[in-house]
Amino acid sequence: MKKLAIAIYLLLFAFMANGQSLFSTKSGRISFRSDAPLEDIEAVNNKVAAILNADNEELAVQMRIIDFEFSNKLMQEHFNENYLESEKYPTATFKGKIIEKLDLQKAGTYPANAKGTLTVHGVSKEVAIQGTIKSTEGKLEAEFEFPIKLEDHEIEIPSIVFQKIAEEVEVKGKFTLVRK
Repeated sequence: MKKLAIAIYLLLFAFMANGQSLFSTKSGRISFRSDAPLEDIEAVNNKVAAILNADNEELAVQMRIIDFEFSNKLMQEHFNENYLESEKYPTATFKGKIIEKLDLQKAGTYPANAKGTLTVHGVSKEVAIQGTIKSTEGKLEAEFEFPIKLEDHEIEIPSIVFQKIAEEVEVKGKFTLVRK
């Protein structure tokens, strides 16, 4: 957690040094869902840190894997120990840029599709993320979703449970970012 905080503050300081308009959160929400023939799996992480530079549309997101919560504690244990190996790979990150040029000074809802590098399980992959940003006075409401193929991040699923875990999971996010 200390490393996460240091990384976020260093990133924040680097952005601030350039006098740019920053929006951030430490309580973003990321959820994922795996729809498989025998079982559906869902988890939520409400401790996601994110920062958006409104001047150049650069975006950085970081979360601890261990902060994902499941309704079934055994499932959560297997997720952390066997699949995502959260002790070895404690964080997932996204660093990228929103494709559209946004004027977030004006209130409104805008398409905000991003491209960048997603790192999960120690493996980095270029991804495209579809989303929207609603700009209101001093804050941004961002929502997005995208699929992740487990094999793209070298997440191995034992054959004994392959019917319980989908090869592709749907990831959704919702952040309220406030001006810094």
